[in-house]
Amino acid sequence: MTHPGPAPASAAGPQVEAAWKLDAAEVARQLDTDSEAGLDGATAAERLARSGPNSLIERAAVPLWRRFLDQFANAMILVLLAAALVTILIGDLKDTAVILAIVLLNAVIGFVQEHRAEQAMAALKRMTSPTSVVVRDGRPAAVPAASLVPGDIVRLEAGDVVTADLRLLEARALRINEAALTGESEPAEKSSAPLPDLAEAVLADQRNMAFSGTAVTYGRGRGVVVATGMGTALGRVASLLQEGPVGRTPLQRRLDTLGRWLAVLALGVCALVFVAGVIRGEPPDVMFLTAVSLAVAAIPEGLPAVVTIALALGARRMARREALIRKLPAVETLGSVTVVCSDKTGTLTENRMVVERVWTPSAEYAVSGDGYEPDGTIEPDPSWDEDFGALVRVAAACNDATLRGPSTAGGDWGVTGDPTEGALLALAAKSGVDDALHPERPRRLEELTFDADRRRMATIHDHGDAGVWVAVKGALESIAPLVDAGAATAVLAAERRARELAADGYRVLALAERDLPTVPSPLEAVERDLRLLGLVAMADPPRPAAAPSIEAARLAGIRPVMITGDHPLTAGAIARRIGLLDGDSRVLTGAELAELDDPSFDALVDEVAVYARTSPEQKVRIVAALQGHGEVVAMTGDGVNDAPALRLADIGVAMGIMGTEVSKEAADMVLADDDFATIVRAVEEGRRIYDNIRRFVRYLLATNTAEVAVVFAAPFLGLPLPLQPVQILWINLVTDGPPALALGVEPVEPDAMERPPRPPKESILGRGLWQRALLTGTLMALVTLGVQALAIAQGWPWQTMVFTTLAFLQLANAIAVRSERRSALSLGWRTNVPLVAAVATIAVIQLALVYLPALQPIFDTEALGPAELAVVLVASSVGFFAVELQKWLERRLAARRPVSA
Repeated sequence: MTHPGPAPASAAGPQVEAAWKLDAAEVARQLDTDSEAGLDGATAAERLARSGPNSLIERAAVPLWRRFLDQFANAMILVLLAAALVTILIGDLKDTAVILAIVLLNAVIGFVQEHRAEQAMAALKRMTSPTSVVVRDGRPAAVPAASLVPGDIVRLEAGDVVTADLRLLEARALRINEAALTGESEPAEKSSAPLPDLAEAVLADQRNMAFSGTAVTYGRGRGVVVATGMGTALGRVASLLQEGPVGRTPLQRRLDTLGRWLAVLALGVCALVFVAGVIRGEPPDVMFLTAVSLAVAAIPEGLPAVVTIALALGARRMARREALIRKLPAVETLGSVTVVCSDKTGTLTENRMVVERVWTPSAEYAVSGDGYEPDGTIEPDPSWDEDFGALVRVAAACNDATLRGPSTAGGDWGVTGDPTEGALLALAAKSGVDDALHPERPRRLEELTFDADRRRMATIHDHGDAGVWVAVKGALESIAPLVDAGAATAVLAAERRARELAADGYRVLALAERDLPTVPSPLEAVERDLRLLGLVAMADPPRPAAAPSIEAARLAGIRPVMITGDHPLTAGAIARRIGLLDGDSRVLTGAELAELDDPSFDALVDEVAVYARTSPEQKVRIVAALQGHGEVVAMTGDGVNDAPALRLADIGVAMGIMGTEVSKEAADMVLADDDFATIVRAVEEGRRIYDNIRRFVRYLLATNTAEVAVVFAAPFLGLPLPLQPVQILWINLVTDGPPALALGVEPVEPDAMERPPRPPKESILGRGLWQRALLTGTLMALVTLGVQALAIAQGWPWQTMVFTTLAFLQLANAIAVRSERRSALSLGWRTNVPLVAAVATIAVIQLALVYLPALQPIFDTEALGPAELAVVLVASSVGFFAVELQKWLERRLAARRPVSA
């Protein structure tokens, strides 16, 4: 990430460009401050007046009333409001109430979702500590964080939250957790030395800077404030979060298109039926009511309700599978995903350091065992290797961490302290070093603490009559010069192996020891003539389910991409272990990405499987580039630096365990277990939801086509108007009612995760859906008109037969469309009990409308005789078997396709 620099240009006052490149004293000079005494009170007050408070600025909020009214500004809602007006005009207040209730429900849901999304900025503001310890007028004082100004000298200690961007003047064993900003999986080791050769201003490499919103985990330090408020790295993230557009989901775009199309259709149907009826000589008032009733039938007022209920049920199912949905449309969007951009740490990996290999001058060992769990195996058996035994004792002694047992039976072991030291302690415990599990290890007499300049730590322990024992750990390059000169061959071998292990993505530490008669003076003299014991290689191991989930995603046509703040070697090694990186893909660093212009990056984006050392701006750029290629992008993240990309992505996925509040507020979905495998399961649920919506749309179009065609075509065939307005409205209620809702709970298709994602631009009516629906609807209309003609010829109660035939045809169609490919006869009724119950219930009610004297006058029906009812039942089954025949033919063609190829 390029450092955003000083406060905005509108804020007057001293500024420093690229402070990490300069000597700390020079930074203080440019800021006109005393690095020891700090600013005086008057100067600080003057700068605060000019630069403004050290806080994040929110853009003007949209009034709540305006946000609520905006929920009504889409085609489907406007069509429904028009339908409500029409039902008022024809006196059907029951339908009016239903339609308005659906409209209001959708508006409330949309309003709540938008309100939650805008809480991300508020969460970002809460990341700042309320006070900071600064030096003013030569004395330390606790001041509100909002009053910090450029030039203030701030003191840092373990547990503090950094409240402004600082150029460090002093860093004593200082480590800062910057994961929320950089994505680094370990606390950053800090130094005060200038970095003049650091050309690219990547936050993770600015080891002499401390950034607002990060937390001090170890040591202490001092720094001079170089940026406050929106000028900080955190402020830049806030700007991205506010500037980024909130995209509409694929489902929302498809439903808007369908709504506009059906709105035009409804108006056209209304006009055509009215004109045709009047021309034929029907009374204008009767034709007006009929035309309006058909228009209401053509408008799918049940669609938003069905979609909302289907999404809500899907969200409930996903919650049971560790995926918590914050915005309902995200459920379906998952089914459209073509690319998953995943963080590494904690999502694809276990988010804990584990020693996996140990090298000594005489042997190398593979370490197994679950994380910090003390039980494990070391292969080969280390009992014969003296160096190994000494190495694991050093690992336990030169260590400030403690292992803690699981809080519940079957729970995980954990570590209190630095994760790296926890990994060393677990290694010692797995190797049988009893002291590893006890906080009181060999009594420590003195220590030389770790810092970023020394890159090593030494502890001196009481060794009884033998004197003192020195245990040392650190980077091999810092320990090698201190090893006894007689061990040059071992050092060369260690350096060669360390390079190989580092290339495989491991973090490598060297361990050494020395015996002395007494504690020397000066204390630093203990770090001479050391005996090199060996190397430990540790990593954050992949989750067990990571590799199978990557393979499952690829089988489903989804391309996984890793975006991380970690080192490219580490990221590449993990990607290879889980099968994400192969010969045709590559690793791209943030520095390399910064050098590419947009056309060059667009040409490359499809080849990159791993992005390392990336900034928040670059994550946004990656997501935007993928979307520009027509991809539907799911983005996972846990840090503040991920929030802008989470918001821009088609679906943002935050981590529930390790994720910051900011990332959760910006996301559409939260993983309760932080596991990539959960995303794959959620994709399956998303595909199920979309398939169910398509089922309902197909059912809706077929039945509405039948209703319109029957009323429209009858006069041209010389038949009387087949249905009364009340009958049309009842059939419409059957169409948009319980059967449609029950189609929303149809179980997932067996091959849902074996087919590629649908094309992002594909209409919800795509893949032949509208053609099949129109054919089915036309056939249903022909059957109904045939029943009408036959009934008139036989002198039967033809209008009741038409009414009942059309209603039963629609119920049979609901059963037939349960699957686009499989036969409904093979599905079994137990797989969707609500649908079977809905169809049976409505069939009984329909018969009650025909046979109960109290209901006959309301619906203009007459009781049917056995022969008449038999004709109705046989005719009603034609649509079902026609759909089954069409599916059978399509299965036969699909089975033959590979043979002909």
